[in-house]
Amino acid sequence: MDMTSREVRIPLDEAVAVLQDLNEFVVSLDRLRSRQGAGTADERTVGEFVDDWDVLCRLAEVRRVISVALDTQLSEEENLEIDALCEQGRFFGDG
Repeated sequence: MDMTSREVRIPLDEAVAVLQDLNEFVVSLDRLRSRQGAGTADERTVGEFVDDWDVLCRLAEVRRVISVALDTQLSEEENLEIDALCEQGRFFGDG
């Protein structure tokens, strides 16, 4: 499947919510990494961030928004191909 010229639409309110969450995570994780480098944060601090900010649930929602858009706008065959590509990702704890 040629993905370079394809477009998938996401409702603007959902796209903005996804962007807000991703922005919060990127900025916060960058700050945490800087604090770790300075010695003022440790792995526990990162774990607290993940728990307190409900990162797992919010990232799952981001994935859901994108998946729904793909599922509704692409064929079953195309979605299966994308699923296979996602399974090839790098996962913590593998290997």
